[in-house]
Parts: sequence; structure tokens; C-alpha cells
Amino acid sequence: MSPSSPPITLTAALKEWAVAVDALTQGETILLLRKGGIREQGGSFQVAHSPMWLYPTYEHQKPHLLKPEYADRVTPVESGWHPETVSIQAWAEITHTFQVSEAATVESLLPCHIWNQQFAIERLKWKPKTPIALLLLRVHRLPQAQIIPYRAEYSGCKSWIDLPIDLPVDPFPEQAVPVFTAEEYHRQVEAIQEKLEVNRQQ
Repeated sequence: MSPSSPPITLTAALKEWAVAVDALTQGETILLLRKGGIREQGGSFQVAHSPMWLYPTYEHQKPHLLKPEYADRVTPVESGWHPETVSIQAWAEITHTFQVSEAATVESLLPCHIWNQQFAIERLKWKPKTPIALLLLRVHRLPQAQIIPYRAEYSGCKSWIDLPIDLPVDPFPEQAVPVFTAEEYHRQVEAIQEKLEVNRQQ
């Protein structure tokens, strides 16, 4: 097993807006902001798995909470809509997590992710005693997206799902490729950590 291949038994998947999954896979960000779905245990987001597949969702994408260049990529869908098939483009490792409750800290990270200031405001106001979880992801892009059938158990406001073991994880047709080299990824992590440290000292 090479260092760039996930475990053969990898079935866990993190549900995230499709526009965010695309941005992660294309190397446009390494940062996700989460507070958890309605069905989360304990009422807040928990890192239940790492590594995991990135599973794109469409129903709850809200263009008004995205920066303009990302809002333009979203096609609104009706409530309850789901695709017949799902494209799995990548798997990822969650390398760092941080808990943030201060608006100034969240605002300082605006250049590092795809969401706008309104997103940060709404997330901080929703369940105000629960901090926002910042996740830093090192993403590994598949040489070819794997198409799986949609299943009803994938629906619902939850962050984690299990995919069937019918993805070609043993072995990959080709080796999955890290979106960033270790050095490039480390530089981005350090830049985010510096922003967090500056805000802690203020």
C-alpha cells in the first residue's frame, strides 16, 4: 500500500456542498467551516473519520452565502431533490481542527475559503454556544471520478455516511494524487495557523 492510497476498507464519507468539494479538489482551498447537521450527535460537528471520501451534496447549497465566483457555480435545486448518481472525485485527510467562536477570527479567515461574510455571521448566530469547527483537509484527487448510485440512506442533515465497498480502492486504476505537495500544504496550514494566533493575541 503506497502512502498516497487510502485504506482498503475506506467507506466513510463526509457530506459537503458540491461547490466546496469541487474547490477542495481543484486546490482552491484547504479549509472547511462546519457546525454540524441537525442529526449530529451532541448537536455539534465531530470528526468521526479521517481519512474519508468527499461526498458532494446539492440540496442545501445557498448561493447568497458564497463569494460571487462560487455562487455563480451553484444551480439551485428543489427541496428533496437528489441525483440518480453521485460523482466521487477525491478522498481526504483531516490534518488539523480548530474551534472558533469569535467573529473577528472567522472574518480574518475569509481569504482562505469559499464562503462570504454573511455565511460566518449566520453560522455564529445559529446555536451561538456551539463554536464553528475549522477543518484543514489534505485532499487526494482520483485519476478518474468514480460514479456510484444514489441511495436513500445518504440523505438527511448529517455530516457522515457510509458508502458501499464497490469503489475501486484495491487497487486504484492509477494512484490518487495529492492536490498539494507536502511542502505546499504545510505552507497553507502555517498561514492559517498564523491568522488564528494573531487573533488569539488580540
